[in-house]
Amino acid sequence: MPKHNVFIVGLDPFNLERLKRVPAARDCELHAALDVSDIRHVDSYDVPALIDKAVAAMEDFDGSIDGVASYWDFPGSLFVPVLAERFGLPGPSLEAVLKCEHKYWSRLEQQKAVAQHLPVFRAFDPNDDDAFGKLQLVPPFWIKPIKSFRSYLAFQINDAHQFRDVMQTCRQEQGHIVEPFRDLLRMFELPAEIVDMPETFIAETPIGGAQCTLEGYVYQGGVVVYGVVDSIRAAGGLSFGRYQYPSSLPLEIQHRMIDAARLAVGAIGLDNSPFNAELYYDQSADRIWLLEINPRISQAHTDLFEKVAGISHHAVMLDLALGRKPSPLERAGHFNVAAHFMVRTPDAGRITVVPDDAAIARIAEQQPDTVVKIAVEPGQHLRELQGQDQYSFELAQVFIGARDEMELADKYRAVLAELHFDLERDRQEPVIL
Repeated sequence: MPKHNVFIVGLDPFNLERLKRVPAARDCELHAALDVSDIRHVDSYDVPALIDKAVAAMEDFDGSIDGVASYWDFPGSLFVPVLAERFGLPGPSLEAVLKCEHKYWSRLEQQKAVAQHLPVFRAFDPNDDDAFGKLQLVPPFWIKPIKSFRSYLAFQINDAHQFRDVMQTCRQEQGHIVEPFRDLLRMFELPAEIVDMPETFIAETPIGGAQCTLEGYVYQGGVVVYGVVDSIRAAGGLSFGRYQYPSSLPLEIQHRMIDAARLAVGAIGLDNSPFNAELYYDQSADRIWLLEINPRISQAHTDLFEKVAGISHHAVMLDLALGRKPSPLERAGHFNVAAHFMVRTPDAGRITVVPDDAAIARIAEQQPDTVVKIAVEPGQHLRELQGQDQYSFELAQVFIGARDEMELADKYRAVLAELHFDLERDRQEPVIL
């Protein structure tokens, strides 16, 4: 029987390795509609050219074209419905995906179904000198672009002076993602009030508590959540420290989050697509908050599911790409708990030394199932890294499985003991992390 040919937008070695291990891949051949180098660590995004390149890769393929998928945020998840429609493949509608991706449009749609789970929100133009007063929000509040990922250009605003200072950065840097995103909006027949709105940022009143990501999918209108992952912030609370699965929240709280996510996803009209929804549980107010909905699996969680469930949730993505209802994910892995740690520094500067091969080999010998990805190179300035939040820089990612949280912490400490980075700070004071 011939194999199904599935094209991945942003195919990379780390995820390809995991994709090949899922049962759904046994009858599939995986191909790159775009390589990860086309959409990550690039100076700029030429959206029409990238779409043309992906279309050409698929049209030039000598064989059947049976599915298209992506586990990346912009532009990966947005290209999936474009390519699915172009080649008559299973997938979500572009309008539904954009209603997830456009942060202001998404809030308007969410408000129709889950207004009680939303903060107060306002759109604003960062080029408007009177934007702060027009918002009529009392600090602190958060601002972010209408399109971003990994908290890029997201700031906590504490007063008017800080807002004015931050606007300089927003005006200078929003073009990297916001303008290509708007180029995509203009390419298709979408509501003019969304496409042409001058307000390219959104401000929201604070929400907080225990943060979780719900991994789920929609198949023929049925919304299913199959995993809840804790998103745990590092010291200071502004940057992520780790993702951990399964969630430690009480099941009753998880089910309340799932109910809210189902209503919101249904209101947006997303169908035949994976999604991940980020929510908070504020224990002091006993309230569920919805942060956002992303129309894709979170590739940051793939190793977690593989360690605990036995297979990564790439399986869900592949099944949906082929128009099949995903099989349930069981707790059949080697570990009871798993975490994706992010090794970070708050200091800007130039990397002088990274962990060597011997250090990585020692970790592999001590912890065979632990995976370490170094995110920086010697000579690289941390401000050159893309997709960082505004409060820290990511040096490495560490994926660990364990019997329980105590063993998880012990394993992580052992890994950190091997990971030595030297950084020359901008103010010329060397520091060893």
